[in-house]
Amino acid sequence: MKALVFDAYGTLFDVFSVTSLCESLFPGSGTALATTWRSKQLQYSLLRSMMDRYANFWRVTQDALVFSTRTLGLELTAENRDRLMDAYRTLHAFPDVKPGLGIHDLLDEIISVDDIKVFKPHPRVYQLASTRLRIAAADIGFVSSNSWDVAGAASAGLTALWIQRAAAEPPEELGYQAARVVHAITDLPAHI
Repeated sequence: MKALVFDAYGTLFDVFSVTSLCESLFPGSGTALATTWRSKQLQYSLLRSMMDRYANFWRVTQDALVFSTRTLGLELTAENRDRLMDAYRTLHAFPDVKPGLGIHDLLDEIISVDDIKVFKPHPRVYQLASTRLRIAAADIGFVSSNSWDVAGAASAGLTALWIQRAAAEPPEELGYQAARVVHAITDLPAHI
């Protein structure tokens, strides 16, 4: 491998670190809100890609939040919406990220779906890494803790590396598997 590309949300940043604020704002419903919010966020990104109706990540995230509170019968004030969105902008990193990476000075690119206006797992997103880095897809290791993302990367010809944070989580049944499976970012060096 000549380069590693890391997924951000769910891999480096814990999308469920908003749960405590959700619980604080909506006692007894924090976990349900955080879970529904993330699920709907992923669903909206997939649906928008399929409909060819791109909206940026923050719009998708806010729309998913509004839908989720309505689904759960929670009243979302403008102030609480802003607080929750701000919390999503400052998600906690997983504990293995800092000791496993510490690579700020080694980053060559920050690659965003905003450049091509479509979300993962569309093949163009993974091809963007190859284009931007000027490296063949097969020479790029794509690291994600989202099993659907691993399948998408493998399908696009990248070397998919799955950080299986939950040992009981099975791989997706999409016909494209990870080349390597680890349980923390700190486990990656032994497999590269």
